[in-house]
Amino acid sequence: MQAASHDPGPYAGTGRESEFNPYEAMLDRFDQAARKLRLDPGIYEILKSTDRELTVSVPCLMDDGSYRVFRGYRVQHNLAVGPAKGGIRFAPDVTLDEVRALAAWMTWKCAVVGVPFGGAKGGVVCDPKALSIGELERITRRYTVAIMDIIGPERDVPAPDVNTNEQVMAWIMDTYSMHMRHTVTSVVTGKPVGLGGSLGRREATGRGVLFVLREAAAVKKLDLDNATVVVQGFGNVGGIGAELIHAEGAKIVGVSDIEGAIYADSGLDIPKVQEHVRKTGSVLGYPGADEVNKDEVVELPCDVLVPAAVENVIRRSNADKVQASIIIEGANGPTTARADEILFDKGVFVVPDILANAGGVTVSYLEWVQDRMGYFWEEDEVNRRLGIVMSRAFNEVKEMADKHDVGMRIAAYMLGIDRVGRFMSMRGIYA
Repeated sequence: MQAASHDPGPYAGTGRESEFNPYEAMLDRFDQAARKLRLDPGIYEILKSTDRELTVSVPCLMDDGSYRVFRGYRVQHNLAVGPAKGGIRFAPDVTLDEVRALAAWMTWKCAVVGVPFGGAKGGVVCDPKALSIGELERITRRYTVAIMDIIGPERDVPAPDVNTNEQVMAWIMDTYSMHMRHTVTSVVTGKPVGLGGSLGRREATGRGVLFVLREAAAVKKLDLDNATVVVQGFGNVGGIGAELIHAEGAKIVGVSDIEGAIYADSGLDIPKVQEHVRKTGSVLGYPGADEVNKDEVVELPCDVLVPAAVENVIRRSNADKVQASIIIEGANGPTTARADEILFDKGVFVVPDILANAGGVTVSYLEWVQDRMGYFWEEDEVNRRLGIVMSRAFNEVKEMADKHDVGMRIAAYMLGIDRVGRFMSMRGIYA
C-alpha cells in the first residue's frame, strides 16, 4: 500500500515503554512496518484497532457444590479477508491485552501464509491444573454459550491453544451443534479426527517449525546434520518440533519445560526424553543430562534456538547472552521488541512467530476446508500442502526483508499488513 504523498508522522512512534506488554509489543512492530510501507494513515487507523472485543462472565458449578465465576474473553481483530481464526487458552494469567495481541498476530499470521482468515483469540482466566475434568467441561460449555453469537464457521472459528486440546474443541463443537440443532464440525478446528479433525493437525505447528528451519538453514548455509539445537518448551509445539528436528538429523542438546531444563552437549535422545516425560511428568531427572536453570536455557550454546513456550522469554536483559545464530519462534511473542533490536545488531537470524508457528493455522484452514466439503485427505497430502505453504511464505518474507533491508520479523509484518490493507482497499471502507 503506497501513499507517497503522506508523511509517516501518524505512525512515527507512540512512546510505549512497557517491554513485557504483548499488545504494546505488537503495536511497536506494527508501527515499524507501517513506516516502511508508508501505509495510508486511514488504513493504519483501522488495522491497529480491533473489530470486536467481548468480555464475558463464566459461572460454573464446582464439584463441591459451590459456584465460581470465571472471566472469559474473545477478541476479533480483523475480518476483512474472511472468518476470524484463533485459539482459546485457559490460564490464570490471561489478560485482555494478551488476547488483543494474539488476535492481531493471528491476522498477520494468516495473511503471511495466504490463509483466507482474519485474526481472533480467546481465553478464560482459570487454572486448569486445579480443576477436575467435569469442571473444565462445564466452564468450556458455558464459555461457548457466552460467545456463541460471534462464532461460527463463517464468522469465527476457534482452535486449541495453551492448556486446551482436542477434548475442549469437541465440547465446544458439541455445545454449538446442540444449539444449532444440527452437527457443525467446522465451527472449530483441532478436533479429534473422529469428529471431523484433520490428520496431521496435532503435529502441524511443530512440523511447520521444521519446514522453516530447513529454509533458514539453507539461507545461513548451516548443515542440519551437524547443527546443535536447544528447544525451550516441551509441550505440543516444542515436544513435536524437537522430535521432528531430531529425526531430521540435528543434535538436540537442550530442552526445557515448566519444571526445569536439561542439557547434554553430546545430544539428547528425544524419543527417550519424551518417554521419560510421560512417566515422570517432567524432563528433570532424565539420565545422562545435566539439569540447568530453565530461565537460562535460551542462553545455552547452540546453533539454533527454538523458543516454543510462552511470551517474553528473550528480553533486553538476556538477549545479548543468546549464543544461537538462528532463532525459530515456535511460541507466540517469545521475543520482546527491545530484545529484537539487540538480536538484529548481533546478526542473529530470527524467523518470527507469525511465520515460524503458522503451520498450526495452515492445517487448521485445511481442516476447515475438509469439514466444509465433507472429504478428508490422507496425512501425507496434508503435510505436502503444509510444506508448500510454509516454504512459499518463508521465501516471500525473505524477499521482503532483502528488498527493504529489514529483519525477518518486520518483513513478515510488512507482508501481512500490505496484504490485508490491499484487500480492504479493494473491498472499500463501508462508512
